[in-house]
Amino acid sequence: MEASDLAYAGAAAQSQMVRSGAVTARQLVEATLQRIDQINPQINAYRVVFADQALAQADAIDAASDDGSQIMRGVPVAIKDDTDVLGERTAWGSLATDPNPAPHDADVVTRLREAGAIVVGKTSVPELTIWPFTETLAFGATRNPWNLDYATGGSSGGSGAAAAAGLCGVAHGSDGAGSVRIPAAFNGLFGLKTQRERISLGPNHFDGWNGMTVYGPISRNVADSALFLDAVADGGPDGGYLAALNAPFQPLRIAISLKPPPGSMTKLGDEQRAAIDATADALRALGHDVFEQEIDYPVAAFVSTVARYLRSVTDDVQTLPQPERLEQRTINMARLGGLISDRRLAQARAAEPGVAAQINTIFESADAVLMPGTAAAPFKIGQLQGRGALWTLNAAASRVPWYGVWNAIGQPASSVPAGFDSNGLPLSVQFGAAPGDELTLLRIAAQLEEARPWAEARPVLDGPAQ
Repeated sequence: MEASDLAYAGAAAQSQMVRSGAVTARQLVEATLQRIDQINPQINAYRVVFADQALAQADAIDAASDDGSQIMRGVPVAIKDDTDVLGERTAWGSLATDPNPAPHDADVVTRLREAGAIVVGKTSVPELTIWPFTETLAFGATRNPWNLDYATGGSSGGSGAAAAAGLCGVAHGSDGAGSVRIPAAFNGLFGLKTQRERISLGPNHFDGWNGMTVYGPISRNVADSALFLDAVADGGPDGGYLAALNAPFQPLRIAISLKPPPGSMTKLGDEQRAAIDATADALRALGHDVFEQEIDYPVAAFVSTVARYLRSVTDDVQTLPQPERLEQRTINMARLGGLISDRRLAQARAAEPGVAAQINTIFESADAVLMPGTAAAPFKIGQLQGRGALWTLNAAASRVPWYGVWNAIGQPASSVPAGFDSNGLPLSVQFGAAPGDELTLLRIAAQLEEARPWAEARPVLDGPAQ
């Protein structure tokens, strides 16, 4: 198998090849590092690459016997740069953060290593993970592998670019208001926002973004994300998520909801609407009952999401050792968040059960809900450069209004590829599920992947940037 094919195989296939002896962990890591050397200068997916450490870990895995416990044996993984990796600073896309190396791995990294995964690097993020595009003054712009003139999304933008370009077997992301699903959407990938507390945010980031942040996988194949969950998640189906993908699957009731939460100022693009229709047709062909029914969003859904998001920016800025080194737009965002008082924040959080209950009435008649992902194509690189905080906030919010409410209620949601637009950029749709039901989202995506195998398409990236 050629090195590029090996790198693109994805975590589930890669682990199987290593465990069967078809390839060694070192060969797999070498193939991945070769692609990183070739492609990363063009797209800036990784802020830092751990080449020597990764090869040493691969050699240690190859030298050790396989007792069957390492389900991700030898798989190269990318870790988002808001999550601690022992011995490397956690930069958060900024020069204002602590420059000292992390004294320990985050819980999710520990579990990945215990499962046999090999951390090959930390991926680029916007400053303090605020934006749905990944461009910083400190570390530069991360570009979309499908078209280098466009953004890769955010805030897990580097993870999305790395997974799309075959620079890891699966990528780790965090999602506070869409930050796994947005880069998945813009990069033609599967991305899963997990149920709150499904994956530990410890030891340092419990209650991240006032309860809205979760960790989740970004991958080319649905099976790769299922394997990631089997390695790191608490709870889940008997036998694991990956095995459950192949279990008998009864037809589902799937509602289509196009209306954004009240307060959102957006217009769904024609090609994005066509992606919904095409996905609905594919689901019907698979035997599912697909019908139109809008989610009953309360007004408090949008208000609660925005209040918690803005105040979280302010709270994060107040922890920084060198806040004077922030970008001006970030400083101004923190000022906006400062308008959210402790009392208002408490009200926003207290509203969550009522918001969730009203939204969840959709699940009285549906097993899952199909929604738009992004309202339009990704921003062009530099399109928002020099814009102020409020202007950027409004532009970003109008592009991605269907995501954040699922963070505010803590429930699972996913981004699923849905073809390409007229410019060759990926299209996507979003699915939401009842509390704790990631498995339904995985199964729906796996069925759609089998019907229209999106991972067969690869972005064309050759040689160093000119």
